[in-house]
Amino acid sequence: MSKRPAPRTLAVLSSQRLSPSMIRVTFGGEAMRDFPPGFAGGYVKLMLAPASAHGKAVIRTYTIRHQHAEAIDLDFALHGGAAAGPATRWALNAKPGDTIAVGGPGVPKPLPEGRDFYLIAGDMTALPAISVNLAALPADACGFAAIEIQDEADRPDLVVPEGVTVEWLVNPEPGQRPDLLVDALRTAGRPDGRLAGWAACEFSSMRKLRDYLRGDLGLGAADLYISSYWKHGLVEDEHKQVKRADAEAQGV
Repeated sequence: MSKRPAPRTLAVLSSQRLSPSMIRVTFGGEAMRDFPPGFAGGYVKLMLAPASAHGKAVIRTYTIRHQHAEAIDLDFALHGGAAAGPATRWALNAKPGDTIAVGGPGVPKPLPEGRDFYLIAGDMTALPAISVNLAALPADACGFAAIEIQDEADRPDLVVPEGVTVEWLVNPEPGQRPDLLVDALRTAGRPDGRLAGWAACEFSSMRKLRDYLRGDLGLGAADLYISSYWKHGLVEDEHKQVKRADAEAQGV
């Protein structure tokens, strides 16, 4: 069994506020020289604090929004206020020259090829991956994407095939409206032809989407990627435990 590569130490090159609820941090440095190509849409693990006698290491997972020759961009969704976690606080204070240990990369989860219609759903934590996947679709692709954002000004400019409709759903309180995404997908109906689904969001929303995409539409493993990226009120380690138990209950 191959071992995981050792974490790389990357340096902050720049930080940019993209919108009221999203900040982009660009990472580079000498350790990018052996960073494998083709991982936009994949993920890395940010080592925010090491393990100590008082607790476990603080690690958070983020999607690679862009991969350049010698840098990667990570976009951080800002839930703000008292809900801001360690990664959000780190990103808000990041400045050029700061360094951080980064694990990975993990493989992207692209949309499958050759489908007649794509159903896509996600909140702002999934927006980087959705952006990469939409841009990778062929020009003649057809589909419907429901994307939950916190503010109208959070809408980015996306590269989207003409046949893919994007519906932006504004919800200033993430995690509080678990039916929002699935209700939007239901409005698209069941298009003709072979379908594919891709969804990633808060845990409760994910379960609603799974019931619809897997249960009502009958999408199987080859045609569906679905995951919860977070759970309202829980930190990442706690969310992982809930996610694992849910997967076991589903027989995954």
